Amino acid sequence: MVLQGVILDVDGTLVLSNDAHAQAYVDAFAELGYDVPFEKIRPLIGMGSDQLVPQVVPELKDDEGKVKAISERRKELIISHYGSTLSPTNGARQLILHMQQAGLRLMIASSATSEEMEILLKAAQVDDLLKEITTSSDAEASKPEPDIVEAALKKLQMEPSQVLMIGDTPYDIQSAGAAGVEVIAVRCGGFDDTALAGAKAIYDDPADVLAHYADSSLSKAA
Repeated sequence: MVLQGVILDVDGTLVLSNDAHAQAYVDAFAELGYDVPFEKIRPLIGMGSDQLVPQVVPELKDDEGKVKAISERRKELIISHYGSTLSPTNGARQLILHMQQAGLRLMIASSATSEEMEILLKAAQVDDLLKEITTSSDAEASKPEPDIVEAALKKLQMEPSQVLMIGDTPYDIQSAGAAGVEVIAVRCGGFDDTALAGAKAIYDDPADVLAHYADSSLSKAA
């Protein structure tokens, strides 16, 4: 494989936001009268709202109005409240710069909305570096379905064999795998190695990826 591009997840991969998303869901559920504990939601972070909400409260599976209301409220809380508390993952900016200097084309593929993305990339301190973005609006179904990764591939105009994805959740691995793309996983999103078992390689965080860059699949750039 001659690597030409890298598809990037954002939440948990470039910015430490997974706990904030889980708490925003807890708050949003509560406002609609559902008492859902943080611990039930946290393992599902990385899924899109259309997937997560019905899994947490099965009775909402056919209630598109409430699913959308919870999703919108969570987004509002990230933008208006939790977004200001976020910080980058260790080495996020340095890894992005290194990959760009190596000639790799980078494309974001996230279940976040475009409105959230501005907040998240700024918190990750990479908003000036990453301009090519695929979000929930580009896909019919969110992670763990392959739609977002497939949309990113289409924008890149690359074959799955020419691309790697960097993500932090099992849903990134499922989504990318269904699209034929291999994943390098990072533990900084809060998932253990068992959950990330489908990844090609697992590192602690972007800084750890960078430290082992020469020995990683990322070094096989054109």
